[in-house]
Amino acid sequence: MIKVITIEREYGSGAAGIAKALAARLGWALWDREITCEIARRLKCDVRSVEQREEKPDPAFYGLVKVFMRGSYEDHYTGGGIELLDAEHLAELFEKVVKDVVSRGPCVIVGRGSPWFLRDRADTLRAFLYAPYEEKVRRTLATGKSREETKDLLERVDRDRAAFVRKYYGLAWPYREIYHLMINTLPGDEAVMDLILREKELLSGVRGPEAGLKSRAD
Repeated sequence: MIKVITIEREYGSGAAGIAKALAARLGWALWDREITCEIARRLKCDVRSVEQREEKPDPAFYGLVKVFMRGSYEDHYTGGGIELLDAEHLAELFEKVVKDVVSRGPCVIVGRGSPWFLRDRADTLRAFLYAPYEEKVRRTLATGKSREETKDLLERVDRDRAAFVRKYYGLAWPYREIYHLMINTLPGDEAVMDLILREKELLSGVRGPEAGLKSRAD
C-alpha cells in the first residue's frame, strides 16, 4: 500500500502546485516548505537562512567560511546553542527530517532528496516532474516573476540542484533509476495527478520487495 508520494522536479514545472493539489485530493499531509521550516526549527535559525542554502553547493571560496546562526538575527551570541549551517550539514539533516515526517502518516513530499532517502521503501511512489522550457517560462511568469528573473531562475536553480546532488550524494540529477514515473507537466495539472494516482493504484497491488528499489550504488 502506497503511503508516501515524493515529487522531485525541474524548476518551473509546476510541481509545488501539483503536490499541494494532490495532497488535498488524497487528504494527506504536504511537506514542501514545511520541511524547510522544520529544518530551521532544528537548527535554531530563521527559515530564510535555510532556503538560501538548501539544494545549493557551497561556493569554493566558502570552504573556510562557516555560517553560524542562533535564534533570530537580533540574538546575541552567548557561546552555546548554535548549529553549523552549511550545505553539507543540511544534506545530512534532510535525510533525518524526511524519514521523521514519513513516520507521522501518509504524505506528499516535494524534493529535499526524499526520493533518494526513501528509495528502498515499498510504500513510496517516487515521481519526477519536468516540462518544456517555454512551459516552464509560462508557469514561472504566472507566479509574478519578471521575465529577466524567470530566465535567471530557470538557468540557475536546476544547475544548483544537480551540483548539490553530485557533490553530497555522488549522483547525477535526476537519478532516473529511483523514479516510478517521469512526467511532462505540459498536459496540465489534472492530467499529471491522474497519472500519479493511477500509478499509486498499480503499486498498491504490488507485494514483496519488488515494490521498492535498491540502488546499484548501495
